[in-house]
Amino acid sequence: MNKRQIGRRVCAVILAAAAALSVTACATRESAGGVTLTVMGKATDLQKKYMKSIFEQYESKTGNKLNIIAYEDMDFEKAAYEQFDSSKAPDIFMHFNNSDLNRFDVSDNFYYLNGEEWVSDLTDGAAAYCTDGDGNLLGLPFWENSVSGCYYNKTVLDSLGLKPASTQAEFDVLCQALADAGYTPICWPAGGCSWMMQFGLDPIFADDPELLEKINRNEISYSDIPEVTDMTRWIAEAADKGWFGQRYLETGWADISPAIGSGDAVMTFIWDTWFDTDFEEGNKYSADDFALMPVFLNTAPAGTYEGGNLNMMMVNKNGKHVEEALDFLSFCASEENYNKAFDGISTVNCFKGQTTNIQSKMVTDAAASVAEKERVSTASSRIVGYSAEDVAMAFDDMFRKKTDVAGCVRLMDNYRVSEAEIQGAEWF
Repeated sequence: MNKRQIGRRVCAVILAAAAALSVTACATRESAGGVTLTVMGKATDLQKKYMKSIFEQYESKTGNKLNIIAYEDMDFEKAAYEQFDSSKAPDIFMHFNNSDLNRFDVSDNFYYLNGEEWVSDLTDGAAAYCTDGDGNLLGLPFWENSVSGCYYNKTVLDSLGLKPASTQAEFDVLCQALADAGYTPICWPAGGCSWMMQFGLDPIFADDPELLEKINRNEISYSDIPEVTDMTRWIAEAADKGWFGQRYLETGWADISPAIGSGDAVMTFIWDTWFDTDFEEGNKYSADDFALMPVFLNTAPAGTYEGGNLNMMMVNKNGKHVEEALDFLSFCASEENYNKAFDGISTVNCFKGQTTNIQSKMVTDAAASVAEKERVSTASSRIVGYSAEDVAMAFDDMFRKKTDVAGCVRLMDNYRVSEAEIQGAEWF
């Protein structure tokens, strides 16, 4: 038993930030008075079924509370950074182990979790995702371990006599056939969502570690890599052909489910657990109508899938409630509690004791293809200076004809280098 485990105690109540969205949720002690902890994350992340479940469990068993500071996805990185910079950092910070995390001065702000009792219950893959280059565990991976790809309405395809694609050329033909039949081929949520481009970038750098090293040493840029331009041009041309529909620039997170549930759009680039956590029931089509094929963005001729990115619960080591925040993580890492939270959720295990989660039939049916074509998430987690929001801004300018394909790639480079410089990255 380490010093922290011996010396645990109940803490006093902390005042929530004025901007916080209060959610009853959290604690581990039954003592009078309780404790209120602050948790900061993206609004869409904090609304996941399993997050709500673990929060509710924590409150019901202890009587303590959480104040949730929830920022819209496009505002999150900047707003969260401003809170840390102004000494209004939360007790618990939810973030992915990606390039954006570097702006938060990880070693100075966050508690390394190497010695926590629950570490041995993490699967090897989950632990590896949350570990930095020096072997320090940065957070508790309380998240869905999903498979990202192109999820398509097989019922619609069958009704039209069409088949899923296995090559980029076949995918292009499929998109045009769907457009000709009056469907939106791809629900592309350009109005606030930013993950789609990383699926195309992943194969470029996952398949060529030397290329990844060169861009991270500032020896080359995106503009020097033909595949990046190929992807950007394909996306621009797809938009111009109507493959994303007429309102894709206004389509955001909340619009994906209605679009594909109604059948207006046939495909979307997303992850399997989305169908459990965010796909709305009562539409014309249900999750049973969908299947999985690779993402095709003109960078991998046979397509690609992206392995899971895991949202981590990180503890602010400079906060007033470090011990209590660590207690909260221990509560979340309890086998009884996480199994209740993830009951019925389609996800690959993050914990060795995880038994109530299920594996999506869409993924199991495509298991051979996934095994052959899956890449580890690379763009968002390993490219120095990468920011999904910055990439989305560059593409937005291109979509709105403020720049062309080459200009979009230059903007991606400029944003990436600028962010790397802000982070004080070596070589920049």
